[in-house]
Amino acid sequence: MAAGGIFVISFSPILIRASADASDLTIAFFRSFYALPFLALMYWRVRHRDERPRKSRLLAVAAGAFLTFDLFFWHASIRQIGAGLATLIANVQVIFVALIAWAAFGEKPGRRAIALLPMIFLGIFLISGVGSGDAYGEDPGAGSLRALAAALLYALYILLLRESGRLHKTPSTGPVLDSVIGAAVVALVLGLSFESEFDLSVEWPVHGWMFLLALVAQVIGWPIIAKAMPHLPALDTSILILGQPMLAMLWAWLI
Repeated sequence: MAAGGIFVISFSPILIRASADASDLTIAFFRSFYALPFLALMYWRVRHRDERPRKSRLLAVAAGAFLTFDLFFWHASIRQIGAGLATLIANVQVIFVALIAWAAFGEKPGRRAIALLPMIFLGIFLISGVGSGDAYGEDPGAGSLRALAAALLYALYILLLRESGRLHKTPSTGPVLDSVIGAAVVALVLGLSFESEFDLSVEWPVHGWMFLLALVAQVIGWPIIAKAMPHLPALDTSILILGQPMLAMLWAWLI
């Protein structure tokens, strides 16, 4: 189920590319904003099955906030060190997930997972484009720190979203809806405060691409992943998510 959800969200970069006339935070806001009514309707029908206390719901809201900050730092790092190196560093999220899950939840990585990590990073290295002409960009130091921050924030998003739905019975749309609310609010605040290109009056067809992005990622993909998360070790989920950029490269080539 997790692999199926990751297959769905792997189309997200294609739709983000199609929405490129909008700024990063504009896309981050609308991908959440457009998903809200669909997720709210889906959740309303099964709300009676949600046994999460307020603390668990706040964890999901915080997860969405971390996701918006992750996108903010990752997109900035791409401009500073190139897409290849930014992708390579951002996928250090696997290490962060393993360490945090071990420290916070006692999930010690198995020998098989530890043995797989070097192979995974070799794969990331090969698809990242490191060594190409634009790999290092205009500001290697600041760009690398931003990509590392993005990796940590994405790891926190994965872990908090999983934890929100793991301790209590809940339909998977519950944690995802809460996280999307958090993501939309933080994107709006960041956009209005720090990004001069943030614009709520984007014209068609960019709105159409962002609407499709919301459906693919937030309404279909992440609820499927969230349903599988409570049944998987955190590191397994993190490793599976590495399939997203690899599949995205395949779709980019085909489409």
